[in-house]
Amino acid sequence: MRALGAWFLLFVALAAASAADLKVKVIDPHSAAVAGAQVLLTSKCTGTSVEVATSSAVGVATFAGLSIGDLPSGNCPLHLQVLAPGFASQIEDIATHSDVITIQLRLAPASETVVVTATRTPVESSSAGADVATLNREQLQIMNPVAADDAIRFLPGAVVNTSGQRGGLSSLFVRGGNSNYNKVIVDGVSVTEPGGTFDLGSLPLGEADRLEFLRGAQSTLYGSDAMTSVVQAWTSTGNTPVPELRFGADAGNYGTENGYASFSGSHGRFDYNIFGQQFNTSGSGPNDDYSNSLEGANIGFSVNDRISLRLRARHNNSVTGTPGAWNFNGNNVFDVFGVTYALSPDLGARARQNNLLASLDLAVKTGSNWTHHFTGFEYDLKTTNLDSGISPENTPFGTINTPFEALVNINRAGFDYQGDYVERTWAETTIGYEFEDENGSVNDPIPADFASGGRGLRLNEAAYAQQALTLGRLSVIAGGRFVHNTTFGNTGVPRVAVGFQARRGGHLFSGTRLNFSYATGIKEPRFEETFVSSQFQLPNLNLKAERNRALEAGFQQNLLSRFVFVANYFNNLFHDQIEFVTVNPDTFQGEYVNLQKSLAHGAEVELQSRLTQRLSWNTSYTYTSTQILLAPAGSFLPNAQGDPLLRRPRHSATMLLTYLGSRWGGNLGGSFVGPRPDSDFDGFGITHTPGYFLLDTGGWYKINSRVMVYGNAENILNRSYEEVTGYPALRANFRAGFRFRIGGE
Repeated sequence: MRALGAWFLLFVALAAASAADLKVKVIDPHSAAVAGAQVLLTSKCTGTSVEVATSSAVGVATFAGLSIGDLPSGNCPLHLQVLAPGFASQIEDIATHSDVITIQLRLAPASETVVVTATRTPVESSSAGADVATLNREQLQIMNPVAADDAIRFLPGAVVNTSGQRGGLSSLFVRGGNSNYNKVIVDGVSVTEPGGTFDLGSLPLGEADRLEFLRGAQSTLYGSDAMTSVVQAWTSTGNTPVPELRFGADAGNYGTENGYASFSGSHGRFDYNIFGQQFNTSGSGPNDDYSNSLEGANIGFSVNDRISLRLRARHNNSVTGTPGAWNFNGNNVFDVFGVTYALSPDLGARARQNNLLASLDLAVKTGSNWTHHFTGFEYDLKTTNLDSGISPENTPFGTINTPFEALVNINRAGFDYQGDYVERTWAETTIGYEFEDENGSVNDPIPADFASGGRGLRLNEAAYAQQALTLGRLSVIAGGRFVHNTTFGNTGVPRVAVGFQARRGGHLFSGTRLNFSYATGIKEPRFEETFVSSQFQLPNLNLKAERNRALEAGFQQNLLSRFVFVANYFNNLFHDQIEFVTVNPDTFQGEYVNLQKSLAHGAEVELQSRLTQRLSWNTSYTYTSTQILLAPAGSFLPNAQGDPLLRRPRHSATMLLTYLGSRWGGNLGGSFVGPRPDSDFDGFGITHTPGYFLLDTGGWYKINSRVMVYGNAENILNRSYEEVTGYPALRANFRAGFRFRIGGE
């Protein structure tokens, strides 16, 4: 743990705070403490930020040396603004309060919910300059997802393609981009391989506090891979003075079993959450089994009201059967040129994955309005894909019965600095610096006759700055990043987003907002594209970054103070895309080069509603048109110039209905994905995958304050469908179980 070890040598000390402190207690609608809320003490008249504080694990934000008696009142009093991710922004007048103030937050429509991913600081979604969908802890608890793909598929603009059942490779496509155009971050650590590859089906969400899904290019703030989206998740923080033990288990059809436990709390300046989970299923067919174990911890320590330290770690280990593409919409027998081919599952193929992430964050508040975060991080990924060769497969290209082994070993370690300065309620500056050591190897040692491999190292640096301004009805977010990458050298990444409040007030039309943004995205080459060599592949150390020029324009219309209608047009021009080309036709030897260019544009429409404080309903529709503008010479269907991009549907839609009560809760989620271009890649002539509609539901009921019963049912319509052609998805399945709580008062 190279990047983390140095932090334990750091010693800091500040003088004790005065006894006359103003304290703000931030709680959620169920009166539970809210950690990590930004609390601003501001002047009503001038908009000046007197001071900024962050709520602790027990939900308390402290303004040292201030008391109600010290604050101005009369014609220009001070007030508090609370920005807590996952809740509505809240403003409270403090003139009549005591030195201990309690502020209870409320839930809000998505457009009014405070998010972090858009600006790296808390901001109301409508002013974030980007489209961000969220799932809070209570929603995730109802959904009870096995992995991140089970949750994200019900969010606007997300198209999830899983190769088969539980544990199958799960890819995310957003706004026509490739599946490696998404940045995935867990507890502040990037968990994508260098170059953006990530399997959402291998990311369990046990003890996740919330999840945010941002659509659009955001390389200005997050660097490589954030070409079309950013997915970010955070682990929950212990917040109860009395230690709390939570545990439970559920089971269902297809031999599914799931067990989990967590031990959390907060004592003085120390908070902790230690957890674990084990999930097993046999699947519905041959070699469809899947197992995943998760262990993790989130431990915090406040040196004083200005300095805090937080250690987060998560480890998961999974193994799954990979039967391969063998059943194409119920058909596994094909006749090609008079020859009949009968396909069957591959019984000897297995995939293993072992992930470890850790981060140590030091937060320091200097002055009244500066907050600094110094973070060391490390992420280690090991994957093994192997096939014993016990299941021969006949295809038009010959019989495939060759054992193979593919090994990936990637390590990412580094250091981040982020500084946030709140000048006014209408102005905030964010600056940052990042250093990252990417190293690893990609090897295919079996079969020996076609062995390939390579080891690479990149030492990358970046600096970024962003200014957010709200000037009356106009809001502007502008930023830039300078990147130095060992592979592609130096480059700049700008972004600007502008919003204008065209109409305010009114009951029917309670607000109209216009939005526009311009951004660029970058994605570094994958290790296997840069460093791997074999008798058929040459390494290419001169590959450039893939790029995206992203435009977005739209509007947001509030209706009847309960509904929000959002419509956006997006236009992504991807260029310098990396493709493999043959450079020696005699030996079939080739290399990866920057050659391809493609276009993706379309529209997203959302209807967000919070019918009551407990009932929310969000639905969306996305239209996407894609085309390959430039392809390598000799390319043919489905990768030729003029072809649409694979696995991007023209039409997709989502729906999520959620009820969160005090005694019971439930949800209903729907995902429609239209027909999309695809290929069997084996010569059977399959060029499309049919559309499908997926409907899931879940709910819980509190027997008492200590015991909860819950259940989930997926694909309740029992549809037979494929997300990736040739890989049948799971039919109707269910799980039910109990959760228990001990302590935690």
